[in-house]
Parts: sequence; structure tokens; C-alpha cells
Amino acid sequence: MLKKLLPLVLALVLTLTACGPASQEVSEDETFTLVTTTYPVYLLAKEVTRDVEGITVTCMINQGIGCLHDYTLSIHDMKILDRADLLALSGAGLEESMADAIAAAGCPQIDCSAGIALLESTHEHDHDHGEEAEEADDHDHEDEAEPEEDAHHHEDAAETDYDAHDHEHDNHIWMDPLRAGQMIQNLAEGLAQADPANARTYLANAAAAAELLAQAHGEISASLAELPCRDLITFHDGFAYFADTFGLTILRSMEEEAGSEASAHDVVEILEEIQIHALPAIFTEVNGGTATAEMIQRECGIPIYPLDMMMSGPTVDVNGIHTYLDRIIQNAETLQEAYS
Repeated sequence: MLKKLLPLVLALVLTLTACGPASQEVSEDETFTLVTTTYPVYLLAKEVTRDVEGITVTCMINQGIGCLHDYTLSIHDMKILDRADLLALSGAGLEESMADAIAAAGCPQIDCSAGIALLESTHEHDHDHGEEAEEADDHDHEDEAEPEEDAHHHEDAAETDYDAHDHEHDNHIWMDPLRAGQMIQNLAEGLAQADPANARTYLANAAAAAELLAQAHGEISASLAELPCRDLITFHDGFAYFADTFGLTILRSMEEEAGSEASAHDVVEILEEIQIHALPAIFTEVNGGTATAEMIQRECGIPIYPLDMMMSGPTVDVNGIHTYLDRIIQNAETLQEAYS
């Protein structure tokens, strides 16, 4: 009788394990794999997991790109995702384009954006806005004619993992060291739940890192306090949190896409803003497009300086939070040089 019941008991145990909470302790003879979607989260995760044995941190997307809005996962990315025991998302809708693949992976997730105050999105592409406005106007008239269909559309959108609300917010949250401190706390809490045996180390590492981030934030703020100009024009939309936390104002941010060009209207407006605000420089992203910025430079002779969004970097001999801070500080030094 016992032999007949044993297979049923084993099946029941396996079923309960699959449906249980995401707690997977790191053992001495087994490696626990934490996969981060992006390089900034990878740097923060390396710091949180410092001195923890048996855990591997892997970055899924680590390449010279300036934008993840329309990113398509490669076979290499998918293989990394498939090996994840736990997945750390930057969050706030950044991974929207890969939502299906992430859902299919089926592993527990940490949303590093949880509880963080988000800014409204200023995502703007370089193309003719006149056509967009005309299309939007036509669409508005269609909505007025068919209110029932529109209401049904919103109901469906609310059921998705990445709903329309995500499009309203800027998701480059790591560009603010203080918000990065909140991200690192979310990482530590998620890891502590997944691996309770090392919870104390994760939380202690996060607390120490958050203190370093707060200290660096104060030092950077002081270094930028005497800038003769506090207004920026950037040719990428990823610097709003950097500007927000250090008391800067982004007058305009435009992100170039393949095959797109700035309209004549955009160029005229940018040239006017440069003159009105006496801007000494304009800024691109190290991996972003430069065509429009170079066009502006030819028109008025203004210099171009690159800012770094940290979307890629080394994964060997990485010093966690210090590598992150080096890149943030470099942006501050670039601003000082450009506006000196």
C-alpha cells in the first residue's frame, strides 16, 4: 500500500513546491543565478551580493545602445534569461518591449522601481510633428464618434502587465543617485526573500551602498552649485532624473531614431532656445544619435558634449557601487567642463 501511495505523495510535493513562494536558498553545492535586465541594475546587484557565496549575477543586455524603448531580445539574451533563478527588472515600463519573453521565462522577479517617485515622460522623437498632430486630431474625431469602443479599449489595457500608465513616466530612474539608493534597497529585499540564509548580508550591503550614494549626491550637488548656466538641451530623453535631482532644467530633449530627422521647425526652435538662454553647449548620449546635434552645431557653432546613461560596460573586476558612481560623477564633470 505504501509503495502505491509514494508516487502520489511525491507528485503532491512537487506541485506544492512549484506553487509556493519564491524562496530559494543558496546552498554550498548549487549556484543561484540572478539575472539583471540592464547594466545599471547589474552594477547595483553586484554591490548588494558582495561577499555572498554561491550566487552569480549576470547582465542580460549589455551593449552600446542608447534606448530600450523598441529593443528586441537576441538569442544570446534569451539564453541568459532562460538561466535565471531570479530576474531583476529596472522597472517603470523600461522592459515593456520584452514583456512577453519575461513572462514566458516564468521566474520570480524584483521590480527595482517599486515605491520610487516617477517623473512624467518627456519622450520626443526627431521627426515632423505636424503630421503627428494631424493624425492625432483625426483620431480624436474617431474617438468622439465611437465612445463605447474607446471605453472597451481602456478596460483591456488595464489588464496588461505594462499598461498605458507606464508610457506616462520616465523610466531612467538610475540616473538619480538617491533613487538608485531606493533601487538597491528593493534589490536587497527581493534577494532576502529569495535567499533568506543571506538576507542579513544583502540588507547590510544595501544600507552601506545607500549611504555612499547619499554622500556622493551631496558632493555632486555642491560641485554643480556654481554652474553659470543650469539649463540643458539634450539629444536623448534619459537625463531627466539627473537634472531633477541636481536642480537643472532640461529645456528640450529629443531622441533620434533610425531614419528620422529633425524637422525644420524643431531646428529653428532649438536655435532660438540656445540664443534666449545663452547656452554654452548642447548634449548627446554616448551611444545615441548625433545628426541633429551636429546640424545645430553647424548653424551656430555651439560645442557638443556626450553624457553617459550607463547602458553598457565591463563585467570583469567591476566594483559595484563605485563603478556606478564613477559614471555619474563623470557626467557632472562633463557638465562643469561644458559650462565653464
